[in-house]
Amino acid sequence: MKIATYNVNGVNRRLANILDWFARAEPDIACLQELKATDRQFPRSAFEAAGYDAVWRGQSAWNGVAILSRIGEPVLTRTELPGDTEDGQARYIEAAVAGILVASFYAPNGNPQPGPKFDYKIAWNERLIEHARSLFAAGVPVVLAGDYNIVPEPRDIYATRSYDDNALVQPQSRAAFARLREQGWVDALRQCHPDETLYTFWDYKRNRWQRDAGLRLDHLLLSAATAPRLIGAGVDRDERGRDGASDHAPVWIELKDEPSCRLERAGGGQATRPRAKQS
Repeated sequence: MKIATYNVNGVNRRLANILDWFARAEPDIACLQELKATDRQFPRSAFEAAGYDAVWRGQSAWNGVAILSRIGEPVLTRTELPGDTEDGQARYIEAAVAGILVASFYAPNGNPQPGPKFDYKIAWNERLIEHARSLFAAGVPVVLAGDYNIVPEPRDIYATRSYDDNALVQPQSRAAFARLREQGWVDALRQCHPDETLYTFWDYKRNRWQRDAGLRLDHLLLSAATAPRLIGAGVDRDERGRDGASDHAPVWIELKDEPSCRLERAGGGQATRPRAKQS
C-alpha cells in the first residue's frame, strides 16, 4: 500500500500536474493540502475519472484538505481538529481507508512571529498533540500525513541565516513536533533515511529550487500499529521541477503486512526506496 502526502498549492491550478503524477506514481491513498478551492470547486469528477474516491473540506482562496483513495471509498471521521469550536479554518480532515485511519492536514505557517499568527500556530499544534495522543492510545493503525509547517531539525533546512526569525524553525515549533514524536509516532522518512539530506519544499523566490535551497516540512508519522509495516519512504522531488509545479514535492510511504525495512543508502540528497528484509 502506497500512501502519499502532497501540498498542491491550488488543486485546480495544479490539476494536470497532480493527475500526471498519480498516473506515474500510483499512490493508493493521497492526502492533499492547500487546495485553495471551495467544496463546490473541488475537481471530484477529474479524480473519479482517474480512479480515486475522495473526501475533502474546502475553503475559498486558501487552506483546504482532502483524502483520496483508489482502494476503497474513504469513510469520513472528522472534518476539523477538535479543541476549538471557533476555528473555522479548513486545515484538518480524517478518514478510515482500507483498515487505516488517515489524517491529512495543513498546519498553520505562523508568520510573522511573534504575533497572533504564531500564537495560533502554537495553539493549533497543542490541539494536534492532544488529539494525536488519543489516536495513538487507541492502538489502531494511524497515519498522520501533511504539511506540518515545521522544520524538525537544523539538518532539515539548507545552510542559511535567512530563516532565523521564521516561524517554521522557532524553538517552540520544533518543541511541538518533538512532543508529538515523544508519544511514540515514527517519522517515516527518517526511519528509512536516517542520515540523508531530505527536502520537501523549495520556495519560488530567489532560485531556491535551482540552488536546492530546500526545507523538510511535509511528514508522515506512523502509529505503533502502523510502523512495523513500513517498507519504504521517499520524496518525489523531481515533481518540483516540472512546469506549473507546486512549491512542495510529494512525499510517500509504502506499507505491507510484515515488518520492517532496511536502509539502502541514497546519494546526492535524493530519497530512494529501502530494500525489504530478507528472511
